[in-house]
Amino acid sequence: MTGRVLPFGPSSPIVQAPMAGGASTPALVAAVSGAGGLGFLAAGYRTAGDVRREIEAVRERTDRPFGVNVFVPDFEAARRAGDDEAALARYRDELAADAERYGVTLPEAPAWDDDEWDAKIGVLVDERVPVAGFTFGCPPPEVTARLHDAGSVVLVMVNTPWEAVAAAAAGADAVVVQGPGAGGHQGAFLPPPGPWRTPDDLPELVRVVRAATDLPLVAAGGIMDGEDVAAVLAAGAVAAQLGTAFLRTPESGAHPVHKAALTDPRFTRTAFTRAFSGRTARGLANRFMAEHEASAPACYPQVHHLTKGLRRAAAEHGDPEAMGLWCGRGYRRSRDLPAAALVEVLMKEFEAARA
Repeated sequence: MTGRVLPFGPSSPIVQAPMAGGASTPALVAAVSGAGGLGFLAAGYRTAGDVRREIEAVRERTDRPFGVNVFVPDFEAARRAGDDEAALARYRDELAADAERYGVTLPEAPAWDDDEWDAKIGVLVDERVPVAGFTFGCPPPEVTARLHDAGSVVLVMVNTPWEAVAAAAAGADAVVVQGPGAGGHQGAFLPPPGPWRTPDDLPELVRVVRAATDLPLVAAGGIMDGEDVAAVLAAGAVAAQLGTAFLRTPESGAHPVHKAALTDPRFTRTAFTRAFSGRTARGLANRFMAEHEASAPACYPQVHHLTKGLRRAAAEHGDPEAMGLWCGRGYRRSRDLPAAALVEVLMKEFEAARA
């Protein structure tokens, strides 16, 4: 333990996941934090200026702690980007029929970028955010040190025990243990040192990671109610991170078509895909995934840039079949409640489960 005070724990175990793409609005973050949880802005796909404005918007709504999550760039992927051009060109050709269907022009040569990494770190430091979260990798120790100097708690998402060890070495104050049932992108960033099978059961994964580090653990992936929260705390976590559970709240910025799909009987399962972004993510299985998963190259974020206009146009057409409908396996248990009310219900369920 670092000795820094964490704005979450067994008495306030609800963390709202940072959901990139628009779902994590300032209104949602402020409502969750104001209700006693920890709300999280998602800096991914936002400009640094937008992130600063959203931080200001949260502070206008609440004086409670909140977090901001940043994508860690894969600089090795940047060095490989030139080798990916042919695969991206083939995938662009394959998507031509979808582009015609929705009336969009696909970009000719989407490029790798670092999602304004340096500028966003600068914003987090300048704004002295209470919690700085990281996905897709560990921030370098010098970045962690800058954030600590600014008074921030540093939280890193991990999928395995060795990633938790790496996060501790980088100076993290706590880790989010993401299980395979999580919606959206999987955050794995280090290859296994040997044979490894990720436990499908989130409490079991928490126990495995707990044995590898003494950092506080936040469990994430398929948590939908207070009983789920109690189960991961019993396994050794100090808090639970929920994303899909908050998607249908009125404060969520998820597109109305996305929200409606969560209760639409035609969508019967979730699946992993890299067809939308070039990186593995879990969402509702739809036509686009079925048609393009097999040929989508593992080129992130280039594939994201290639398909984002197409996904936006599909949403404008009211067609969920070509949208990235990110959600976890428990999506059918999502509830249409105001965010603060949902936090209250989750806490009541949690207390009842612990009794």
